Amino acid sequence: MRLGLAGAAALAAALLCARAEAAPERADLCVACHGERGISARENVPSLAGQPETFLALQMILFRERIRKVEAMNVVMDGIADAEIEALARWYAGLPPPPPSPVREPERVARGRALSATHRCGVCHRPDYSGQNQVPRLAGQREDYLLHAMLDYRAGTRQGTDTTMQGVLHGLSPSDLGDLAHYLATVR
Repeated sequence: MRLGLAGAAALAAALLCARAEAAPERADLCVACHGERGISARENVPSLAGQPETFLALQMILFRERIRKVEAMNVVMDGIADAEIEALARWYAGLPPPPPSPVREPERVARGRALSATHRCGVCHRPDYSGQNQVPRLAGQREDYLLHAMLDYRAGTRQGTDTTMQGVLHGLSPSDLGDLAHYLATVR
């Protein structure tokens, strides 16, 4: 069964209403890339720990349905049952998020903070960047992954469930995006 974006979002919301049993077996498949306890040590691979449950469930459904195309994730999510998605989303959401990166370049943090305010990142991602509902946590996420994701959104090679990110990032230079990623990775 293949769902459209609206169907995937509705299914993700429905999954979160039902409650599945504890520790997911499929988490073993996630560890190689997303790290032990959901904290990634791999370049351009996000940490999942502490992400909003709805966001995680929605992303897994988008991968399963091949609406979001990342070959490794499409393969791992192929055929996964809704109950398994729910269990994985709940488990990762319940893990403590990664610690923020240390501030290496205060001037870049200041520029990134200013860009975040100007582009109103805290409206959707929350003022503390903890994320909400289908919107991801940015605080403490891997800097390289944040930059990679923003560059893909800006280039139009990564799609969300809508075009908000493309619009927000339009006109920002790679240097601006680097400063923004550096700042968000350091947020506590």
